[in-house]
Amino acid sequence: MMGTSLEANPGQGVLVSDFDGTMTRYDFYKLALESLLPADVPDYWAEYRGGAITHFEALRRYFAAIRVNEAEVLAVVERMELDPKLPATLNSLRLAGWKVVITSAGCEWYIRRLLLDAGVEIDIHANPGRFEAGKGLLMEMPKDSPFWSPTIGVDKAGVVQHFLNKGCTVAFAGDGFPDAEPARLVPADLRFARGDLADMLNREQLPFHPFESWSDISCNLLQSVK
Repeated sequence: MMGTSLEANPGQGVLVSDFDGTMTRYDFYKLALESLLPADVPDYWAEYRGGAITHFEALRRYFAAIRVNEAEVLAVVERMELDPKLPATLNSLRLAGWKVVITSAGCEWYIRRLLLDAGVEIDIHANPGRFEAGKGLLMEMPKDSPFWSPTIGVDKAGVVQHFLNKGCTVAFAGDGFPDAEPARLVPADLRFARGDLADMLNREQLPFHPFESWSDISCNLLQSVK
C-alpha cells in the first residue's frame, strides 16, 4: 500500500513529516510506558538523555518489554489519535502538487496500522518491526535504507537533504529532539514545530510555524508558497 518512493520533480513541494506527536496527538512510546510496560522497566529514556544508549536503543528496549497481547497493543495504538482530518489534508496538498513523506524514529508496524485504518497512502521511512506475543514489539534497524542512521534508525535530515538536492521546495514538520537537524535545513516559512522541537528552536532563536494538529499545517504551507 505504502512505499518509500524517493522520486520528485525539481520545484515540486515536498512535506517531510515526523509521525508520533506530529501526525498523531500522542507518542506511542509514552502511551506504552503508561499502559503496556511492567512497573519495574528501567528508565531507558534517562539513559538515552544521559548519552549511555542511543535513541533507537531506548525505544527498542521499551518496545521489547511489552508483554500484553496484540489486541491490547493495538488498542493503545488507537489512543495515539491520528489527526482525523489527515485524509482531507493530504488530498488538498496533493491537489496543489505537494508530496508528503513520513520520517519516523518510531516503528513502522504501528504507523502502517493507523494509516491503513485511515485509508491513506503515504511514503514511509521508519524502523521496521513486528509484534510477537511474549517477545513484544520487535523493532529493527532499517539497514537497507539509503537513510539509515546508527543512532535513531532513520536519518531524517538525510531525507530532507535528498529532496533539497533534487531542487524541491522542502517543508518539515516535527515535535521531538531528533527533528531538530532536519528542521534547521528548511526555510523558516516552511518549518513547522510543536513540543520539544518548538522549545529547541525557540532556544536557538530559529523562527517556525507552531501547530496544534497536523492538518493546521496545510493552510500555512499552501499560503507560504503562493
